[in-house]
Amino acid sequence: MMLSEIFGADNFVTNIIWQKKYTQSNDATFFSDTHDFILVYAKNKDRLSMNLLQRTEKQKGRYKNPDNDPRGPWKSTPLHAKSGTVTGYSYTFKNGVVWRPPAGTYPRFSPETLQRADEDGRIWYGKDGKATPSIKKFLNEIREGVIPNTLWLYSEAGHNHEAKDEIKRILQSNPFESPKPVRLLERILMLGADKNSIILDSFAGSGTTAHAVLELNKEDGGNRKFILVEMEEEIVRKVTAERVKRVIKGYLYKNNKGEDIKVEGLGGGFQFMNLDTELFNAHGLINDDIGYTDLARYIFFSETRLDLREKAMEDYFIGENKDIEYYLVYKKDKKNVLNRKIISTLKKTGRQKIVYADSCTLDAEILAGLNITFKQIPYEVRGF
Repeated sequence: MMLSEIFGADNFVTNIIWQKKYTQSNDATFFSDTHDFILVYAKNKDRLSMNLLQRTEKQKGRYKNPDNDPRGPWKSTPLHAKSGTVTGYSYTFKNGVVWRPPAGTYPRFSPETLQRADEDGRIWYGKDGKATPSIKKFLNEIREGVIPNTLWLYSEAGHNHEAKDEIKRILQSNPFESPKPVRLLERILMLGADKNSIILDSFAGSGTTAHAVLELNKEDGGNRKFILVEMEEEIVRKVTAERVKRVIKGYLYKNNKGEDIKVEGLGGGFQFMNLDTELFNAHGLINDDIGYTDLARYIFFSETRLDLREKAMEDYFIGENKDIEYYLVYKKDKKNVLNRKIISTLKKTGRQKIVYADSCTLDAEILAGLNITFKQIPYEVRGF
C-alpha cells in the first residue's frame, strides 16, 4: 500500500519470491516459513529499462559445438511450438528431408525463415544426419544476459543463515534474526542500477546494502554510491557503520579451526551523520528549536551544495561562493525585516548579495540597484 501510494499502483512491476531459508522448521504451527517477497515498483513503468542477469556457467554449458561450426557454441531449438495459428504445412529442406510439425503442434518459424536458416547452414539433423531437424541458436548472437524470473532460490540469491555468518565474520556477533545476504542485494543492484547510481536504503539495519555496493564497485570499477538511513542509534553505531568501516578497511576473523583469516578491504569511504530537529513544524514555520546557525547552514547548503564549515555568527553574513555573498536576517520571536539599516551593515564589496529575511521594506528597483536579491523566510527556504 505504501509503495502504491508513492509510485502509483500502475507502476507495480512484479512480486519476486525469495527463498530465504534452506531448512524446514518442523516446530512451525502450520507452515514452515521459508520465503520472503520482494516488491518491484518503477518510478515510471512505461520508461523502465532493467539490466539483465549474467549467464551462469551452467547456462553457458547448454551451448555446445558438436559439428565444429566456426560460429562457435550453439544449442538446437525445435521447429515446432505448442501453440500457433498456422497449421497443415510442411517444408522440404535442400537435402530432401521433409519436415512437418508433430500432431497437436504448430510451426515455430515461417517457411522464409526456414529457407534462410537452411541456406546459412543453421539446420541440424543430428550427428548421424537422421534426427528430426532443428535450428541452431548461437551463443554469440543472443543477448548478453538473461531475463530474471520471479523465483529466486537461495542457491543463486543467498539465504538468512548465510547473511548471519557474513555479519559474524565481520563483527564477531549478530543482533539480527533475519538479515539479508550480500548476494541478494547484489542481484537487485545488478538488475536495477548502473555503475554510477545512487542507492537509497531507508531501513539500513545491518548495512548489507552498503556492503553490496562496495563489492560491486570493486568487481567492475563502478562508482555507485549509497545512502543508508537507520533510526536505532545503538544499531547504526555498533553494527551498520562499524560493518561498513571494516568492509572498507579490511578485517580479521577466525575460521572453524581457530585460524586468523585476513579479508582485504574493498576500499571506498562514507560519512556518518546524525539528523537533528526538523527544520519546519507542522504549520510550515521554522521550528522553535532551530537556531541561527542551523538555519544558516541549511540555507548555505541549499544555495551552494557546500557545507558551511565556519560557525555562522549572528551578524547576518553566512558565507560566500562564486562571488555571491549570502546573508540571513533571523532572530527568534523577532520581526526580521530587511531595511536600510540592515543593508548599511552588509559588506561593501559590490558583489551580488542574497539576503534571507521575514520581510523587506525596500522595493525591487532599489534592491536591484544595490545588487541584492531578497528571499523570504520561510517560504523560499522550503523551496529547496
